Amino acid sequence: MKGRIVSNTGAGDTLIIQGEELDKEWEAMYETMVSWRRHLHQHPELSYKEVNTAAFVAEKLTGWGLDVRTGMGGYGLIADLQGSAPGPTVALRADMDALPIQDEKQCDYASKVPGIMHACGHDAHTSTLLAAAKIWSTKKERLKGRIRFIFQHAEEVTPGGAASMIEAGALEGVDVVYGVHLWTPLPVGSVGSNPGAMMAAADEFHFEIRGKGGHGGMPHQAIDSVVIGSHAVVNLQTIVSRTVSPIESCVVTIGSINGGTNFNVIAETCKMKGTTRTFDSALRLQVKERVEEIVASTCKMYGAESVMDYRLGYPPLVNHPGEFERFREVASGMLPEDRVLTIEPVMAAEDFAYYLQQVPGCFIFVGAGNAQTGADYPHHHPKFDLDERAMLTAGKLLSRMALHVLDETGTR
Repeated sequence: MKGRIVSNTGAGDTLIIQGEELDKEWEAMYETMVSWRRHLHQHPELSYKEVNTAAFVAEKLTGWGLDVRTGMGGYGLIADLQGSAPGPTVALRADMDALPIQDEKQCDYASKVPGIMHACGHDAHTSTLLAAAKIWSTKKERLKGRIRFIFQHAEEVTPGGAASMIEAGALEGVDVVYGVHLWTPLPVGSVGSNPGAMMAAADEFHFEIRGKGGHGGMPHQAIDSVVIGSHAVVNLQTIVSRTVSPIESCVVTIGSINGGTNFNVIAETCKMKGTTRTFDSALRLQVKERVEEIVASTCKMYGAESVMDYRLGYPPLVNHPGEFERFREVASGMLPEDRVLTIEPVMAAEDFAYYLQQVPGCFIFVGAGNAQTGADYPHHHPKFDLDERAMLTAGKLLSRMALHVLDETGTR
């Protein structure tokens, strides 16, 4: 008996919450949810600076009678909705931070903050979870168990908000956790996930090559850090082609090179930044070791020195197979079968991975792309936007996932 919650009221009668009932409430909530999203889109805040966003969320949650805890590891907050009878705790998570990107969209809800915009959909994630809290807050007496709404700060910047929120107690008592990411590479009306490693570990490294400056016309008197850096870039690419097994996934990318000041001056120093992406924990450390070895050896070969700063970022995001199967079952009950996808892993990263290290759960991509409305730019693009109907799909799916857990454990 899936897709409903049966809760004894104590008076001998039984109240039932069904997925179809929630779907209708989501439809009624849509315009309000869009208005929230557009407000947040116009007033974005960077990671670790989500002061007004957190206040906006907390005010609404408190007004709906939820038990709210602010200042969770930063500007994160959680809100609990306890039902009338005991049962499991389902956690639903949204992220709130924006990116240091100038909004180039031509629309009436474009960012009003110079150089900052919601270029990854976190405004829509927050608005969707707010709508879920509003809808569920009217069903407290019919709820058997507890729903925890996690509004997380600082997903975009390591070390990320998830770890600090967990340390502050965001997952205490939680039995299962779910999160969604509105995803423009998938068309609106579709959803997708993966039963194992779905998103990669994302590590970053910074290093400085220290050579010997000199005249551009007399290179034999200098140690050219730019030339050495060029060799380091090429040599680092051999990690994927000659160190990693061809059947394993790995990315090594140099994203920034900064060396020299003028056309006729040999640069004494060259600074570089890069990232590595892996799914396997052992390979992750092996790649770190090879990056450090290759940079040091390349510099030594040319008589230079190097200083390396290698930072382990978010771990791989690994869904729990049983919770992935729950996603498949629930999503197939609300969408056509060809819109419920088992997607290939992606090399982007997400600190939702930390939640999944602690409790069972599943992270889900919800299609938000629509070329006809201009919602086909990639994430982190200055013209990024999404089809707002994706919030309806995400909200309905999260509600039905919670229903499924509470129904499964609450009616035995």
